[in-house]
Amino acid sequence: MNRKWLLKKTNREYIDYITRSVSINPLTAQILVNRGINTPERVRSFIDPELSSMADPFVLPGMKKAVKRIRRAAESGEKVVVHGDYDADGTTSTSILLHTLIKLGIGCNYFIPNRFKHGYGFNTEAIKVAKKNGARLIITVDCGIGSFDETSEARRNGIDVIITDHHEPYKDEYGAHKLPDAYAVVNPGLMPPDGQLPLCGAGIALKISIALLGIADSLELFDLAAIGTIADMVPLTGDNRLIIKKGLELINRNSRESIRALREVASVNGRQISEGGLSFGIIPRINASGRIAEASEVVRLFMSGNIDETYRIARVLDNNNARRQRIEEIVFNETLSMLKSRSFGSCIMLSSEEWHEGVVGIVASKIADIYHRPTFIFSVRDGIARGSARSVPAFDICRGLSMCSEYLVTYGGHKQAAGLTLHIKNMRDFELKMHEIISDVLKSPDCKNELLIDAEVTLKDISFPLIAELMKIGPFGPGNEEPLLASRRLEVISHKSVGNNHLKMRLRQGYRTLDAIGFSMSSIYKDIDSPGHIDAVFSPAVNEWNGSRSLQLQIKTMRPSTL
Repeated sequence: MNRKWLLKKTNREYIDYITRSVSINPLTAQILVNRGINTPERVRSFIDPELSSMADPFVLPGMKKAVKRIRRAAESGEKVVVHGDYDADGTTSTSILLHTLIKLGIGCNYFIPNRFKHGYGFNTEAIKVAKKNGARLIITVDCGIGSFDETSEARRNGIDVIITDHHEPYKDEYGAHKLPDAYAVVNPGLMPPDGQLPLCGAGIALKISIALLGIADSLELFDLAAIGTIADMVPLTGDNRLIIKKGLELINRNSRESIRALREVASVNGRQISEGGLSFGIIPRINASGRIAEASEVVRLFMSGNIDETYRIARVLDNNNARRQRIEEIVFNETLSMLKSRSFGSCIMLSSEEWHEGVVGIVASKIADIYHRPTFIFSVRDGIARGSARSVPAFDICRGLSMCSEYLVTYGGHKQAAGLTLHIKNMRDFELKMHEIISDVLKSPDCKNELLIDAEVTLKDISFPLIAELMKIGPFGPGNEEPLLASRRLEVISHKSVGNNHLKMRLRQGYRTLDAIGFSMSSIYKDIDSPGHIDAVFSPAVNEWNGSRSLQLQIKTMRPSTL
């Protein structure tokens, strides 16, 4: 929690030059230059990227062979089963591939595992589905890179498997990749480290669609790919950023009935939605079914051509999300209580037999954000701990897990998020080993616990035109972080807890007064003084409610002001 605030410094004359050359706000120019976008040409192409700048899908290893096999299925009338995953990335990538196969005239079906019955990854139940439907090809999306036994079982049954996955491939003792015996494996992690495309499952599915159909006939799928890309927290650079920008254009045109229905139940229809609106309004409703119910209903939503069915399923997802929120709030508050009564070192590791397995990932993410430490949250049942890990930018969590795999039953993921299973008897040894690994990495001089601030401003600098311009350099997320601004000596006129542990404040500086919100901050900052003065780091935003729009500061962190 105690991060050092570091204000980025930029040459003022150069900022003025970029401002004049591109006709943008000096604050926007400063943020872009801070991020290495430091010429007028680069600024223009960053603000308005072209589809022609997307990477050729055939640079992905295995793509040529996968496309050839899918075309053969189309020509010979073969049936195909798409094996997805139960999160937003898995369900959107499944839907993208199904739409693509249907356009090719391929008879297809899908299988989405149940989190509690089947667990994560390529499951042999999909082989049964394929055999029942007479399918000779299974295509996995967002899973399968570690499914050695299941892939071999499919081949023994005369079924080819194409694995498309973005999770880290396994390596042998010599550092060489270990891959399942699949017909083709499409995974960006097999590319050279300096040339990888950091795509999620939905991004890979979109690349397959483009390779098969061409970009013009795949444009309508960018909205689904945008949802998967935002949900999976991959770097929002290059192709990922372009996918989201084009996807948001489709979503805001209400091009897809299923997404319009989700916007309706989330009460975000009738206004422009950003990546933030998807993250907090739409994606939780998509993820909720996979956390506490059946994620296959999400794919039914995205594939349905019936308006009544679309809105019925959307309401089911909304109800699932409300239930998920109640469960999550209980687990989150219990983790906060635990942390008050115990010390912790380089990482946080908590477990309980009472916690719902479906929400441990969300809680781990929140705790990692608050305490700025890699966090492991486990649900324990019958001597087995099933958990989720969330990391900080300086630590590769999947690599860390590979260094203590002797304690684990299963694990998988990527640099910032992972899932894992272990016997509870190994928990203590695993925790000690992980503390040691993380400590060695984070004590490096390169891993400073700093909060980088783009610019210092006053409240009078915050305006609707500024926020509209900042939106053009989005979407924001990993790799293209939301701009962080700082302001000193803000008077706290009032504060209160609202919603699910959120902190709402009214702040004044000079003659300017603005509302502020700190998500999940109420219990952390409940002792702030009112009246009193704080320094705050925030992102400026527009709050839309009941048809009205107002400026709002989204607080990221704060501290008492000093004279």
